[in-house]
Amino acid sequence: MAGVMETEEQARQRFQLELEFVQCLANPNYLNFLAQRGYLREKPFVNYLKYLLYWKEPEYAKFLKYPHCLHMLELLQYEHFRKELVNAQCAKFIDEQQILHWQHYSRKRTRLQQALVEQQQQQPQAPSHGNTTSK
Repeated sequence: MAGVMETEEQARQRFQLELEFVQCLANPNYLNFLAQRGYLREKPFVNYLKYLLYWKEPEYAKFLKYPHCLHMLELLQYEHFRKELVNAQCAKFIDEQQILHWQHYSRKRTRLQQALVEQQQQQPQAPSHGNTTSK
């Protein structure tokens, strides 16, 4: 069966499915679900997680809505991390850390935007130089 090529439609569907799945990895509760059901111990599944590392490449990463899923995908390459995810407390801790990160990021971004607006308001406006000449 060597040499079987996927059609353009099959490639598009695979891209969409893998995009959705990779982004699901950002959810620590989903990772806990996978771990508790034994998927993270199965060699074919672990190999699939390794295959998905191509999403870290810029030409693919640009499609991600939740780029922190790439960090989780990276951590999932480690057996110790996969084993720890069986513990609901581990998933809860990761979830809490994500929330703290988002809150900090959101507050920091708001402050930076406010500072930028204030800076722009304080700068003197340069006179506009039109193409007209005065006589």
